[in-house]
Amino acid sequence: MEKDSTVDRSLVRELADILNDTDLTEIEIEQGELRIRVSRQKEYVASAGYSYGAPAPMHAMPAQQAPAAAPAAPAASSGPEVGSVPSPMVGTVYLASAPGAKQFIEIGQSVNEGDTLLIIEAMKTMNQIPAPRSGTIKRICVDNGQPVEYGEALVVIG
Repeated sequence: MEKDSTVDRSLVRELADILNDTDLTEIEIEQGELRIRVSRQKEYVASAGYSYGAPAPMHAMPAQQAPAAAPAAPAASSGPEVGSVPSPMVGTVYLASAPGAKQFIEIGQSVNEGDTLLIIEAMKTMNQIPAPRSGTIKRICVDNGQPVEYGEALVVIG
């Protein structure tokens, strides 16, 4: 049996349209042995690990102002919050099962391991995101309808 080596261009265009519509930077699908990844680099995205000349004005600041700005830098590089639940995929977050329905979770609510926290829509498929552990919802880090990237914090369970 010969493998089909042609790529469905309409599928690639549809993926590119999804990137534009959702403001995502990358999307990937897998169908059998075929795997397609479409990505783009946004011009305005700046990673916390890179410097684009911003420190120059900092050196020109008077000495009495420099210590006040110093505490902000460690907070930005502190990493993910303890207890945060990262997104397992790229997609769009929905906090309820349907528009107008009650949210799956609220701040202060107790959840058990396996309870649905929210839904992420990826490639027109609704994926329930379960709680990885039991605890109390300390913070909801995303808004309904918000696009999320892989690894982005969704909620914090304490």
